[in-house]
Amino acid sequence: MEEQTVSPGGNTDNSGQRNGEEKPRRSSWSKGRKRKKPVKDSNAPKAPLTGYVRFMNDRREQLRAERPDVPFPEITRMLGNEWSKLPADEKQRYLDEAERDKERYMRELEKYQKTEAYKRFTRKVQEKKGKAHRGDASRQAASESLHEKDAEGKERSVFDIPIFTEEFLNHSKAREAEMRQLRKTNMEYEERNAALQKHVESMRGAVERLEGDVMQERSRNSLLQQHLENLRQALASGLSGLPLPGSGETPTLDTIDSYMKKLHGIIVADPQEHEGLINVVREVVSRLER
Repeated sequence: MEEQTVSPGGNTDNSGQRNGEEKPRRSSWSKGRKRKKPVKDSNAPKAPLTGYVRFMNDRREQLRAERPDVPFPEITRMLGNEWSKLPADEKQRYLDEAERDKERYMRELEKYQKTEAYKRFTRKVQEKKGKAHRGDASRQAASESLHEKDAEGKERSVFDIPIFTEEFLNHSKAREAEMRQLRKTNMEYEERNAALQKHVESMRGAVERLEGDVMQERSRNSLLQQHLENLRQALASGLSGLPLPGSGETPTLDTIDSYMKKLHGIIVADPQEHEGLINVVREVVSRLER
């Protein structure tokens, strides 16, 4: 049996601990259960980083160089506070970079899912699921589902972060900050959409009014066209017995327009010589006015 000693605090230590060997930390995973490793696809495109992770990567090494005496959990907490207080324009830069990286990933993922390598990986996952116990298979499916979300560009699962630690709390704060920013952006888009909707409704009303005006003009043009046809018929009938001087041309319904143009030219050229012709035209027109 190993020799044991009592520490000043009252805790019992064994000889191995006296020799500098630290007692292994007890895992929070339930005893008797083996945590299954997720199936990783090494051929899949690199998952995108969130704006918060990008900020952490940019500032972590700089802060560690400035404060080498500060432990890693404290640095993580300090960076979480910096992120929550970061000006909106600076934070938006990281979010924009994350959005572009996500778009890059979605393009590469769509292309990768058409390859033979992706089909082989899918078959491998299905085979592994088929070999598992029914109860374990359900838990494994949930785990693989989370890791598949990682491969699709979403943030890493919170199950990978020990709960109630500074990292977990900072992670939650960062998610809340991103959600507030998304809500703000969504509200701005909704306001723009509302303004555009009003503009569309206004344009729609203007189009309807113009369509009404067009219909009225068409109706008016139809009436004017009918009146013109009646006038042509009346002139052709009234001037049928009046041949043009020189050519002897008489009007018909088809030639009444050219006949009237020629008649006008003859009268304007020498009104005194064709005074009798003018009187005949006046008489015909007076009958039309009745």
